[in-house]
Amino acid sequence: MKPLLDIEKSIIKKYRKEIYSRFIRAIKDFSLIEEGDKICVCISGGKDSFIMAKCLQELQRHSKYHFELTFLVMNPGYTEANLNKIKANAKHLNIPIVIKDSNIFEVIKDNSSPCFLCARMRRGCLYSMAQDLGCNKIALGHHFNDVIETILLNQIYNGQFSGMLPILDSDNYPGMKLIRPLYYIHEKDIEAWVRNSELTFLDCACIVTKKNTGKRKEVKELVKHLVEMYPNSDINIFNSMFHVNPNTTKVINKE
Repeated sequence: MKPLLDIEKSIIKKYRKEIYSRFIRAIKDFSLIEEGDKICVCISGGKDSFIMAKCLQELQRHSKYHFELTFLVMNPGYTEANLNKIKANAKHLNIPIVIKDSNIFEVIKDNSSPCFLCARMRRGCLYSMAQDLGCNKIALGHHFNDVIETILLNQIYNGQFSGMLPILDSDNYPGMKLIRPLYYIHEKDIEAWVRNSELTFLDCACIVTKKNTGKRKEVKELVKHLVEMYPNSDINIFNSMFHVNPNTTKVINKE
């Protein structure tokens, strides 16, 4: 690992255009952070949540408005080695994490759709824990590539057009909002920052499926091929979230 000061400087200097400027643009474009917010920054142990945490710390240091950050690690049942890895990275990056345990991995282990159930349960746990911590927003580390992959996943497998919004209200927790500060940031640029910083993070820490497989991985490969064939196709898919033509779409009642 490189020293903390070098890692922090790289975000606002070496990767300013690719990471920090895009982070700031998302904050401004979608009004993700407001005066007096108390934000629960959800740390999964992966590269995305850690770069999000560092960007938010940087913004907090220089922002003209006041907001608070709480860094939450929701432990769904990580192995001791994986949990220790999260702790070590958080310590090196000067991120004061709060760890709260759950039994999600135990609950989903015999389910026929463990990934789907896990995602739903994790989201509910995060909202509940954030509320207990006195937060009014939770921040998730979904980036540009997550957005376009979700759009395609929903079209291919669910037959519907839907994706990830940069900010949305919680249906079950009144007054709580979910924000995605990495909305404009490309995964390849986060990976470049990780390599430059000489850091290693968790990839898939699930003890149920054991490895990162499934439909999302397939769609990730599909996007890669699309971009090779049609440059900027990923950008066009992303932009389609904000350019839905109501005159060419229709909701059909099948009942």
